[in-house]
Amino acid sequence: MTPAARVQASIELLDLIITAARENGPAADTIIANWFKTRRFAGSKDRRAIRDHVYAAIRAFGMMPKTGRMAMIGLTKGDKELAALFDGTPYGPAVIEDGEQRVARSPLAPWLGALIDPAEHEALLDRAPLDIRVNSLSTTRERMMEQFEGALPIAGTRDGLRLPEGTAVESSLAFRDGLIEVQDAGSQLIADACAAQPGQTIVDLCAGAGGKTLALAVAMRNEGRLIATDTNRDRIQRLAPRAERAGAIHVESHLLNPGAERDVLDAFNDLADVVLVDAPCSGSGTWRRNPEARWRISPDRLKTINSLQGHVLRLGARLVKPGGSMVYAVCSLIKSEGADQIANFL
Repeated sequence: MTPAARVQASIELLDLIITAARENGPAADTIIANWFKTRRFAGSKDRRAIRDHVYAAIRAFGMMPKTGRMAMIGLTKGDKELAALFDGTPYGPAVIEDGEQRVARSPLAPWLGALIDPAEHEALLDRAPLDIRVNSLSTTRERMMEQFEGALPIAGTRDGLRLPEGTAVESSLAFRDGLIEVQDAGSQLIADACAAQPGQTIVDLCAGAGGKTLALAVAMRNEGRLIATDTNRDRIQRLAPRAERAGAIHVESHLLNPGAERDVLDAFNDLADVVLVDAPCSGSGTWRRNPEARWRISPDRLKTINSLQGHVLRLGARLVKPGGSMVYAVCSLIKSEGADQIANFL
């Protein structure tokens, strides 16, 4: 592909991503992967360049552009080389017309920016690091440091390692054999905060695909009862094969019906030593990894999320036995999702 054709491909992908964000469709990574599957002519250098263009545009604009072309034209400000690729050649983008609309760069939509400490705005759009959690049921952090060149322990975590960008984790033997899991340091710290012990009964109420469930299983040394629940069938079904690969033999999972969660959960009332409520949220703390998520949140959506967070807190509290603990966490820097939720709950 020519450089201009790569820009045009990026515009087409951005159009798909914008539509998906508007209609709550697939994430950008999924869209990009599916797009490349049907375009075998794109080589590895083409794919890398196109992804770089697409994510540069997503990171640059906190307000969702109307079109992919507007986004890419917005990137040409101060970039003469990129602007020159709008040359009208075959398979490339049309020439930029005088006065053609473009998008102004901004890290966040104004209403979102007002909810998050300005000191965090630019940092939210840095590239996310590559972190793994060592499965200490099967190996040690020191052994895995020998397996991955450039691996460094993550301060404050029990089993965390940070790897150089681009490390092929999921194709490694260590990953295949369940010796490691890809997991951000923040998620590892949440699991550590539960202070799980062997023999306890622990409920991971919003378990999703079970990343923190597996971290809790390690802390429990496969002793006790570990209950994972979620309302998303696709995500909770991914837990069983992950648990098998990791050797987490005491995990039980339950699918909940939204709005009727107590049909299942009432069986666990007053039983849990620890309940982890890793609540659904805006995901603002994950925007380094999923920057297009900024385009999916709205004031109305945030109100709905806040209501759901209060709901799951009340559900979780019923499960804690006298003297037990409930740990509440969100992947968000928005006060209404964190400190305000706890204040309202108390």
